[in-house]
Amino acid sequence: MLSIYPACFFKEENGYSVIFPDLGGLATCGDTLEDAMAMAIDCLAGYLKWCEDDGDEVPKPSPVSAVSPDQIAAELDFTYSEAFVSMVSVDVKAYARDHFDKSVKKTLSIPAWLNKAALDQGINFSQTLQETLMAKLHVSA
Repeated sequence: MLSIYPACFFKEENGYSVIFPDLGGLATCGDTLEDAMAMAIDCLAGYLKWCEDDGDEVPKPSPVSAVSPDQIAAELDFTYSEAFVSMVSVDVKAYARDHFDKSVKKTLSIPAWLNKAALDQGINFSQTLQETLMAKLHVSA
């Protein structure tokens, strides 16, 4: 299912800033317009996935006609050379599957005695590595 939100694209000296006014000023940027749109999609998908995972309520999107780049810029005391509003859409589940939840294969080496001891105990190497990395990085799944 597509999620669609209006975003203000502001052209600046070194690229574009993108702000989602309905999402508390959620923002990203890109060096080119294409890069800014790709970053906007990634930013929107990440925010909506995070809200979903945490059980947070997500505001309804405003109609594109209700969003004013001038008003957003004034609220943020922001200057720009050009601006426009565009709807940004993303299928959050598909995007998360392809970008956030995707597993990558890693090859590693451990001493033979440690491998044997772990196999004898029925230890799941992938799970153990993930748990250890998350603990070391102080993050949770």
